[in-house]
Order: sequence, then structure tokens, then C-alpha cells
Amino acid sequence: MFVSFPRRAAVLVSSCAVALIAATLATTPQEGLAERFGHHLTAPAPELAHGHMALPPEAGSTPAPIPHPGQVAVCAEPGRDEVVTLSDPGAPEEEGRALWIRRPPGPDSADLPVLYLLHGSASTHRTLMDADVGARLDQQMCRTGVEFVIAAPHGQESGGATTEWGDAHDGRFALESFVTGATVAAVEGEYPRPRSLRAIGGFSMGGYGAAALALRNPDLYSQVASWGGYFRVDDPHGTFGEDTGPHSPDRLLDSEDVRDLRFMLVEGREDHTPLQHGSIHGEAERFSELLTEHGMTVATIRPRGGHDMATWKRTFPETVDFLVAGWASTP
Repeated sequence: MFVSFPRRAAVLVSSCAVALIAATLATTPQEGLAERFGHHLTAPAPELAHGHMALPPEAGSTPAPIPHPGQVAVCAEPGRDEVVTLSDPGAPEEEGRALWIRRPPGPDSADLPVLYLLHGSASTHRTLMDADVGARLDQQMCRTGVEFVIAAPHGQESGGATTEWGDAHDGRFALESFVTGATVAAVEGEYPRPRSLRAIGGFSMGGYGAAALALRNPDLYSQVASWGGYFRVDDPHGTFGEDTGPHSPDRLLDSEDVRDLRFMLVEGREDHTPLQHGSIHGEAERFSELLTEHGMTVATIRPRGGHDMATWKRTFPETVDFLVAGWASTP
């Protein structure tokens, strides 16, 4: 991952191309999904490259939210934004590390899903707020009738290095620990969610981070959404030192513990953002094939556009449909 214009400064370059969806057919049995969710999901939805039936849930698990398209609170009132500051020795600011939380109207509860979002190397949680990610996702909550919490931590460090959303081998910062620990505790509080109602997503470096963190912590998350991500280690500032294998998503697929993770991969057709070796172009296809080989559920979207938020935001309807379908499988 070269610290170049495309990775460090072009995350929000606009694009006016119309999104076109390229996908592969699903083999996951969908019996019951239409009855539970009706026919309001986007058509055509992103299609699954491979299906995998999850194991039966444990007794007493939290039920999935019942959808009410166009009839949930966020249809009439926008989500509530809050930025909290949490203690973190590796934070770029002395007062701590910031965390953006956007909650739909109404009380919190353990059956309200959470989407954790990781920004890219050239941005922060504020970038996502300023790009109206919250409002765009509110629209999708209204359309599908399933509300969820959005949570995006600040993932930079004081020295300006790309963090790769990891724990630095020399102890300078510990972003993975922050995301999987303090962030979850602050967002969920007295209403901890089951893993089946947690998803983690991200943009560019955050797309890599979402895949890596989910595969490294499969007990925490059940779904991953990666926009413009890459699935091998690309670490120009040496966050992981010499031992990079345990942080490379394409090398973390052999454990049975990760087999029921569901992946949505989005890559713009014109995305040729350079990495240390090669580019992002083709990463979604390459990783999708690996996931399929391991019997895991994956959907891919190839919209027209490049490595920018304008391209990625156009895929929010299909991505939210994918997440809602996963949450629907929670009894």
C-alpha cells in the first residue's frame, strides 16, 4: 500500500458514473426469507457466489428484528449522532480516541443490530459523517424496515502512519484491541449483542481491516462489508513487523470458526489504486474465489466507478439488503 495520492488523498474523489451490479448466483437455500421479509428488498439483489448454512443458534439467542418497510421510526426522524471520546494511550489526541455513534430513534435494545464501520487511510470518522453516510444508511433502514446502530471509531495515530486497523507490534497503538474491546463496550453498553447481530464494514484500508478483524475475531462478528478493500497485508509503515501472516485475510480461512462469516465485497470497475505490490483491482474477485473454495458465503458487486465514496455509496442498497438477509437468519 503505497502512501500515494490514491491511498492517502483520493478516498473522496467524486464519480458520476451509474452503478452497474455484477454478481454471481446464490446457492444458499432462501426458504422462509421471502415470507419473513416480504418482497421489498432491492431487485436484483447482489447474488451469492456460494452459500453456507449456519449452524443452529444456541438456545436463548436474541431474535432478529422483524422488518416493517417504510414504517420504522427512522423514516420520520433521522438517527441521532453522538461523538464520544474513549481512553486510549495510542490515540492521536491527548484526551482520547473519538468514536462516532449514530442510533435510530427510540430506545436501545439487544435485538437492534450494529454495523461497525472503519474508515480509510486518508480519512477519519468525521469523513464518514461529512459524507452523509449516516443519512444514506437511514434511508436504507427505512426502505428495508430494519433499523441498526452505526459506529465508526477514529483510526489514525499521532505519527501519521497507516494503522491497518491493527495492534502495532511495537506497542505504539492498538487499534484492533480498541475496535473489538472499548468500542463494542461503549456502543452496546448494558445491551450486548449476539455476534449474529454484529457486522463490521469498512472503506479502502477499512475494508481490509473489517475482513481481518472479523476473521481474527469470529466470535464477535457474523458479517463483513468491504468497499474498495484488499485482502492481503499491505503495510508500508510496518504496523505488524515481520510477522504479517496472522493479519492477512487470505491466509485466515482454514479455521472452522470462520466458516459461517458472510462477506459482501464491493470493488469499482475502474479501481486501480496501487498497493505495495500490484493494485486493488481484482482483489474482490480473488478473495471471493478463496471464500467460495472454503464453502463460505460471499456476494460481490462491481459498480462502475473507482476508489471513492461516491461509487461506494451507490451500493448501500444492495449491501444493506445483504446484511438484513443475514440478520434475518437470527432466530
